[in-house]
Amino acid sequence: MGTRGRRLWRLNLNIMSAAFDKTQSHSVTRRINVCLVENHNPNQLSSFSKNTLLNRSYSTAHRLVQSQPELSIDLINIMEQKLSAIESRHAHLQAIAEQPDALPEEYSAVNKELKKLRHTTDLVTELRKKQKEIEGLKSLVSETQDDIEMQQMASEELGQASEEETRLHFSLLKSLLPKDDADERDCILEVRAGTGGDEASLFAMDIFKMYEKYSQKKGWRFEVLDVAESDLKGYKEASAAISGADVYGKLKFESGIHRVQRVPVTEKAGRVHTSAVSVVILPQADQVDVQLRNEDLKFDTYRSGGSGGQHANTTNSAVRMTHIPTGFTVTIQDERSQHRNKAKALKVLCARIYEMERTRANASRSRLRAEQIGSGDRSERIRTYNFPQGRVTDHRVGITSHSIDGVLQGENLDTFVDALLLQQEMDAIASFTSSKQ
Repeated sequence: MGTRGRRLWRLNLNIMSAAFDKTQSHSVTRRINVCLVENHNPNQLSSFSKNTLLNRSYSTAHRLVQSQPELSIDLINIMEQKLSAIESRHAHLQAIAEQPDALPEEYSAVNKELKKLRHTTDLVTELRKKQKEIEGLKSLVSETQDDIEMQQMASEELGQASEEETRLHFSLLKSLLPKDDADERDCILEVRAGTGGDEASLFAMDIFKMYEKYSQKKGWRFEVLDVAESDLKGYKEASAAISGADVYGKLKFESGIHRVQRVPVTEKAGRVHTSAVSVVILPQADQVDVQLRNEDLKFDTYRSGGSGGQHANTTNSAVRMTHIPTGFTVTIQDERSQHRNKAKALKVLCARIYEMERTRANASRSRLRAEQIGSGDRSERIRTYNFPQGRVTDHRVGITSHSIDGVLQGENLDTFVDALLLQQEMDAIASFTSSKQ
């Protein structure tokens, strides 16, 4: 694990333990920010540390553990009840799977459930082994009081084993949290220039390319679906399909208004201009996930070209697809082939309808949805990119990066993505804990 990975893991442990150990009250803000700014200029620490990763306060008390952070006893007891039930269920399913007279349908269903439980049960097995090791080391420490050197060695191993036990507890806790089925899906990225005229279109291009570079860094496939250029060769609108492992789960909190503050490129000097770009991240879906009937779809074709398309074309290759029941309209003119443009338009349309259905279903769920980062409103300003000061600030978690170029190159975007995902885990753990009390 690299230096940055160890730092993030330390951050993860400190936040979680502080939020859920109810014994003493203390501030978690300074420890979080020290972890986050280890690579920053020390002179920036005083102003940076005023920000806090948590943008709401928890009713639970906070404590910073100086050595190895631990989960509260209450939370471990809740987890153990859940883990015992999982172990019993796994044993029951395993017994069915080993029966030679099991029906094919039953065998298939059992193996499917076993596959879902495999990650958690593997962690439980590892935890049980570690707990036995800890008991043995505790006994060794107690039995070697007359051998200081042996006792010291046993104590060191005990400390390491206890840290590993804590890591396994956190891993298991994450595996027990409610999951969004869409997290494992690919996603559709839509970027639109907002207020700010030509400057907004230039910033939209910067943001679109930021996600393209970030995808390349992650080893994801980035397929441009459509680009509508402005007169200054910026992007009025642009869309892409991003494919890879857990892409939607990684990028889902990027939806919202991204604001830029910079001197316009048409001026050598002058006042700072503010413009905005809308970013939408949709989980990819297909016609199996959404109910699409041919009679609900309206197709229009026309010639692409001019500033609205990447190629001038003399054939009717551009496609406008409208879903009549919802009124959703998708226009794709990036390809010279009408068939390929239709396929791309259908991919975007399915994603929009699927997300609409998900949003409707989520509205009736528990408070976990209400506690997720931000309001979920795509008109919400989520991030500001300030070029004169060379900084990027995420307003939901109060984190600032002083490397705007690094963020736009996709190198430092994880600073925000990881913090947002971490806060989602915090909210999910809070909901998990309260629901079990």
